[in-house]
Amino acid sequence: MPKDQKAPDAQTSLADFAAERGVKYFMISFTDLFGGQRAKLVPTQAIADMQEDGAGFAGFATYLDLTPAHPDMLAVPDPSSVIQLPWNREVAWVAANCVMEGQDVAQAPRNVLRRLIAEAADEGMHVKTGIEAEFFLLTPDGKELSDPYDTAEKPCYDQQAVMRRYDVVKEICDYMLELGWGPYQNDHEDANGQFEMNWDFDDVLVTADKHSFFKFMTKSVAEKHGYRATFMPKPIEGMTGNGCHAHISVWDAPGEKSKKNVFATDKKGDGPTGELGLSEQGKYFLGGIMKHASALAAITNPTVNSYKRINAPRTISGATWAPNTVTWTGNNRTHMVRVPGPGRFELRLPDGAVNPYLLQSIIIAAGLDGVRSQADPGKRWDIDMYAEGHKVRGAPKLPLNLLDALREYDKDKSLKVAMGEEFSAAYLKMKHQEWNEFCTHFSEWEKERTLDI
Repeated sequence: MPKDQKAPDAQTSLADFAAERGVKYFMISFTDLFGGQRAKLVPTQAIADMQEDGAGFAGFATYLDLTPAHPDMLAVPDPSSVIQLPWNREVAWVAANCVMEGQDVAQAPRNVLRRLIAEAADEGMHVKTGIEAEFFLLTPDGKELSDPYDTAEKPCYDQQAVMRRYDVVKEICDYMLELGWGPYQNDHEDANGQFEMNWDFDDVLVTADKHSFFKFMTKSVAEKHGYRATFMPKPIEGMTGNGCHAHISVWDAPGEKSKKNVFATDKKGDGPTGELGLSEQGKYFLGGIMKHASALAAITNPTVNSYKRINAPRTISGATWAPNTVTWTGNNRTHMVRVPGPGRFELRLPDGAVNPYLLQSIIIAAGLDGVRSQADPGKRWDIDMYAEGHKVRGAPKLPLNLLDALREYDKDKSLKVAMGEEFSAAYLKMKHQEWNEFCTHFSEWEKERTLDI
């Protein structure tokens, strides 16, 4: 962002923003329960009214638990989230909060997150996260890798492969630099055709908005270059899937006001305390994640395909890099949670299909419960789970499929309440419908194994 331009905040006039930057259209965007990004393209001449009243949507036409008889759902833009598209400066994207008849739509994912942020703030907790978004670059039909020469058995960090897609990676990273996101590394990941790009951690709502925009930006740039970017958890059988690891910490204040990482210091602020440099509050927060892990999967791994990643057999590269058991450790990537250093931990469960807003919501909901109940995260395991996981006794296995995950979530009464009863009911209803639709699908696998019985 140019130094002479003020960063947007909640009081920013979108009309003034447009006048200063030459924006002709705004994409007023919201994310539905299934992670679908929905938008209306609004000319600048109309944006002042839209900023006050919102853009109208028929909620039933998206993946929200609404009917055709419901009144208009209004998407009210949050000016603090506005981003001018670096690849098309006539257009600006802005995240919106869904409202119906003057009330927040309780099931709308960004509203779920906003409510939990406020709840955590009331207890002096300000959660910050960074995410590691992985994606594949495929041919436009999604059937083949975009790079036919990307065939190494161990392709992770392959410098030739990453440079063959330099134009795509560079363009996305250049845009993140321009936007002030603080990108700091890009690499070819563990599967052929797979990439990861990292940027600085931030308050959870900012991270969720950036995550949402990153997916939109990556897909748009890939399409511009004649490719298709996918965040699908397991797009290619036998290869490592797309994760979306989250690095979690809690601070004493939001944004630039924060001075102290309360996960890394004791109550007196005297420095790292406790096991692996996690404070007592950090251990309790981790305890909440461990306590609710099996139910978390319904949110962090939200598709039928998700369970091809977390319960996968050995991949071509030699490891799935995904968990299948509820365990935690130090700096060891074979567990569901690792503590790579003082003051934070990494949740390795989420995959590329996770809803950006619900990911942050479920982290807060589980962590808050852990702090309130002083949850014990249980025994720390420092073994290689891929080679020695059979030695672990008493740790729950993660759900085998989406139905098992939904049942675990439905049983977890306190987590359902924390996420919001209206949201939980809507999510469970629509995800069960998705599972039932999957079960009625007739597959070639069935035919091959049953035709001659």
